[in-house]
Amino acid sequence: MRWPTAYDLATGLVQGVDPDAPAPPPAAESTTPLAALEAAVLPALRRSPCVLSFSGGLDSSLVLAVAARVARREGLPDPVPVTWRFRGAPRADESSWQDEVIGALGLRGTWQVLTADDDLDLVGPVAGRFLHRYGLRHPLNLHLHLPIVELAAGGSLLTGVGGDQVLAGWRLPASASVPAYLRRTAGRVRARLLGSHRQGAEVFPWLRREAANEILRTHRAEQRAEPDRLADRIAWHLRRRDLRITMASFDLVADDHDVAVGHPLLDPTFVAALVGWAGRRKRPPRAELLAGIATGELPAVVIAPRAKAHFLEVFLRAPTREFVRGWDGGGVDTSVVDPGRLRAVWARWPVPECTSGLVQHLWLRQNPPGPSVRPVVGGGTEVPS
Repeated sequence: MRWPTAYDLATGLVQGVDPDAPAPPPAAESTTPLAALEAAVLPALRRSPCVLSFSGGLDSSLVLAVAARVARREGLPDPVPVTWRFRGAPRADESSWQDEVIGALGLRGTWQVLTADDDLDLVGPVAGRFLHRYGLRHPLNLHLHLPIVELAAGGSLLTGVGGDQVLAGWRLPASASVPAYLRRTAGRVRARLLGSHRQGAEVFPWLRREAANEILRTHRAEQRAEPDRLADRIAWHLRRRDLRITMASFDLVADDHDVAVGHPLLDPTFVAALVGWAGRRKRPPRAELLAGIATGELPAVVIAPRAKAHFLEVFLRAPTREFVRGWDGGGVDTSVVDPGRLRAVWARWPVPECTSGLVQHLWLRQNPPGPSVRPVVGGGTEVPS
């Protein structure tokens, strides 16, 4: 599975499906989603230390709560939640939820908190170390997990990867009332009419016109293609290149540190149980699915609604700003990217999030690994020059 294509690199959008993806597991009604999730975390708990990447968001909170519950029932060591906290990034602050969840689960004794300033910038010190060792990888913020994987060396790592696809999807949940449905439908129509008039060059101003229009067309088509029914939606997302490449990248980094990585929300047994319970529902709200999974067995704070954090200001810091200002104009695929337009876009701060792949690709071209670094090759990645 090749990544990145020229379009992937130029936009940060990983579109399409993997034709080699396995068929989704059949629905299973004999196991509850909670029981299946408990079974999914057990192998990791048996391989100590069992580290969990914990942001305080809904998905990592759910996985952490289930892991703590299973560890105590089985007489195993508690999982080790590891959390990043970011200075100068208020929109990424989830500290209040982190504190509440950790307190409710009684895990203050194992909790580890890491602190970052410019450390996690797209081309900052952690990303630089990551890029030299593993090359350009998807997702482009995967370097955030490198220190967490290093803490798990020889053990296991659990994540909340897959929650946005399995539990949420892209489309708004179905409305319970007719007035709410009409309001939301009108809003979608207005947004579609406004958005449909935007040309590719307006959305991706650093691209050649033909490339920008083609990417925008395929992006809109993919947004419309997401199925309504939960079972179909999950099956569709499990085949998407975005998720498949994400999992392969995690495997590559984890294997390099002798870490068994698990994504319980993508576990086939859990997916089968979730589909068996709710697969026929159309666009079920995330809160409804979480409540059905927890069934009153987990602390309420674990699945309490919360605003989603935004991490752009974590990854766009001084190192990226300095690099784009000094970019020499070379190194891009000029059949897709217009160097002059990219320079103009990068003259404004912050730079567009969709150019993150170009930032890392060009930085790596300008700062290749030294002779003492042994790059790890794998995961089907080919980086175009």
